[in-house]
Amino acid sequence: MNNSVVINTAICLPAPDIEALIQGRAIVAMSKNYILPERQFALYPTDASINVLPVEQYYHSNFLATAKIALAQVSAETISVKAWVRCEKCEPLHNTESLSALSPLIIWTTEALQEILRQRHNIFLLYLRVYQLPKLITLSIKANSQFIYLKEPLTVSEATPILNDRTFAQRKHQLENRQPPLHPELEELQSAIASLSISQPAAKQLDDDIKVFLGWSNDKLIKQPDPNLAWINNIAKLGDRSIELDEGKNNYQAGTDFEIIARRSLDFLGFKVEENYKGGAGGLDLFCSQPYPLVCECKAGKSIPDRAVEELYRIGKRHLKENYFQAVRLIIGPGKPTKNLKESAEISKISIINVMTLQKLVELKAKYPGAINLVELQQYLEPGQIDYKIDEYIDKAEKEIKLRSQIITVVKELSEQDNESSKATHQSFTVTEIRAHYNVTHYPKLTDEVVHDLLIELSSPLTGYLGRIKSSDWKGDRFYFLRDLPIN
Repeated sequence: MNNSVVINTAICLPAPDIEALIQGRAIVAMSKNYILPERQFALYPTDASINVLPVEQYYHSNFLATAKIALAQVSAETISVKAWVRCEKCEPLHNTESLSALSPLIIWTTEALQEILRQRHNIFLLYLRVYQLPKLITLSIKANSQFIYLKEPLTVSEATPILNDRTFAQRKHQLENRQPPLHPELEELQSAIASLSISQPAAKQLDDDIKVFLGWSNDKLIKQPDPNLAWINNIAKLGDRSIELDEGKNNYQAGTDFEIIARRSLDFLGFKVEENYKGGAGGLDLFCSQPYPLVCECKAGKSIPDRAVEELYRIGKRHLKENYFQAVRLIIGPGKPTKNLKESAEISKISIINVMTLQKLVELKAKYPGAINLVELQQYLEPGQIDYKIDEYIDKAEKEIKLRSQIITVVKELSEQDNESSKATHQSFTVTEIRAHYNVTHYPKLTDEVVHDLLIELSSPLTGYLGRIKSSDWKGDRFYFLRDLPIN
């Protein structure tokens, strides 16, 4: 249950520091005074701070662009409050501490920490649990100290924490024990694309994924439908439309539209569609050169006529010459193939699939970009009507994705169990521990070798669902949870 909280006070912090807290990039702030744990404050951004150096020397270079933007947005007239915090811990910093171990875990440079301590002799590190406000609150109060009292108290809730309990506990433990960052290169990459994420959806998705990977955001992201993929829903619809128009014998435009979306579908699946082949009178509807030659005839209308096999052979041979016989041959249509057509297709080694089957393949690719292996798919492109074979391939691919999701969940469950007695950052587990936990509740049972192969795949930098601590012997490798693989 999310309890309501009444807040009367705001803590004034540099605008860049607050931005880092709201992004999940930081979980600490600096204070001149000791603050009792459990105290709660609104976050009041200001350009006046404890900064004792120019901004370029005060913040790490990979945070500098964000810091400058935050400072530029601080208004002299009104201040926007976006979040509130609870102080979880107040830790004094002393000159005797190794600041070089602390600095990589926070947004401030070692030089800045040294200068602050030189001038003030001590400073307090506030561990803050950050919560978003449901809407922005605008204040016109002038800040002349570290704290200000609000004219109207805020009633807020814990419904929207920036970091969930588990992620915050891991980050807090890492900072308390001065454990080094696991992925400094990814932090540099995130910084490089941060400005692009404002205007480019693809960059924003990558930015969000990196933040999850780094633990700057919650484990699960709500993925919004990609408006650029809305066309996928029209693949089968355009086929159905060609059937409707066929009954009125006015099918030319519907056939052209169907051919265009079939071309787009094959391109989306990863085939290299050659632009020189675009149908028309005597033309070859589709030819793909990579990863293997594929020649395709698109047949709109209520049924796929007997002559389709002959047309594909005649037109394909004319354009591709002897290369035609090395190509995979495919007919796509919304209609039902005749009995004679199916027999002719089997003899001529031509595959026939329904347009709905094509849409299912494209939908799978859209959900899981790496799910379609075109070389494996080729093995299912047998002569004759093969919708059931493609369904077999899709079922196989979905089972493989489900298996990987289960392995990730097992590592997550082990981490959560371990969290009950330990607050270690990124609890890691051996292949044997993961395999044993998996085999208790899943079937078929897996071997250590199979589980290790899956773990290596899931901890690749290109996937980033798990992290890996490499050992000299694969049996000594350890793995830890980073993010979920949700199954739709």
